[in-house]
Amino acid sequence: MSDLITIDHITAAAERIAGHVLRTPTVASPGLTAHLGVPVTLKLELLQRSGSFKPRGAFNKLLGLTPAELAAGAVAVSGGNHGIALADVAGSLDVAATVVMPESAPQRSIAACRAAGATVRLTPDMGSAFALLDELVAGGLTLVHPFDDPIVMAGQGTVGAEFAADAPDVTDVLVSIGGGGLISGVATAMRHLLPGVRIWGVETEGADAMARALKGGSPVGITPTSIASTLCAPHVSQLTLDHVRALVEDVLVVPDADAVAGALTLAEEAKVWAEPAAGCLVAAAPEVLDRVGPDARLGLVICGGNVTTADVAGWVERFAAGPLPRCPVPATR
Repeated sequence: MSDLITIDHITAAAERIAGHVLRTPTVASPGLTAHLGVPVTLKLELLQRSGSFKPRGAFNKLLGLTPAELAAGAVAVSGGNHGIALADVAGSLDVAATVVMPESAPQRSIAACRAAGATVRLTPDMGSAFALLDELVAGGLTLVHPFDDPIVMAGQGTVGAEFAADAPDVTDVLVSIGGGGLISGVATAMRHLLPGVRIWGVETEGADAMARALKGGSPVGITPTSIASTLCAPHVSQLTLDHVRALVEDVLVVPDADAVAGALTLAEEAKVWAEPAAGCLVAAAPEVLDRVGPDARLGLVICGGNVTTADVAGWVERFAAGPLPRCPVPATR
């Protein structure tokens, strides 16, 4: 089993990245509270610089590198948000950055990486993107992995530390899973700071590498097909799998159509413009409530908002999507 990160690692990360990232708001959502029938609190990581939680881990990694490692230039693989964050963070630290992305990555994300000064390398799919990443690291570039790195993971864990401090009464926290770095860090922080809190992972169909790893007992490769590109890791790592096994209640998987409907519900009920990677949390919330009962107080980590109106319009047409129906009051267990 991998060595798990600790609250000390997350506290050290918070000190290192202070002044470089935003302490994002934690807000109660009256709209989602009425929609789901239980109190709902949102951690608004979509308001972080570059539009997602990802700069936390990127700063923690880059600020800890040696001068030689920085001079070599940083490289990352990304379906969108990790690449945008690395480009932004590296640019602010005057470090050269290369971002490897699949051709299916949103054009907005590709453009944002280039605008921040990064070199973008496109590949046919996410599997070949990881293969090219390995080549570039072997050639001397410094790896900033999106999830399989305890330093990056500790940076993401600062989300959970802030959430726990701002919403100590939550009982159940829902977190999206791509490669598993965010939920691993959030679960580490919140389970330490709020003993008894339950952490739930959520994936979309076609980006369900963690659910498959849990079922199979080890990381397995998948061919991502979900429209939630920021969740489309072709595999999780042993490191993130071990954290999820130890700290997470369960991993739920929802269809793309429901993730889009969840994003529309966030817009209408919470007045938050988020990605399907966050919308899937709203879609999964009723299942959590069915399992834990009506006394739950939900927390949702709204991981990112890098999505265009054209993207949303296309998904609404493709899935004939509208907001999710309002939930009945949860039954007593």
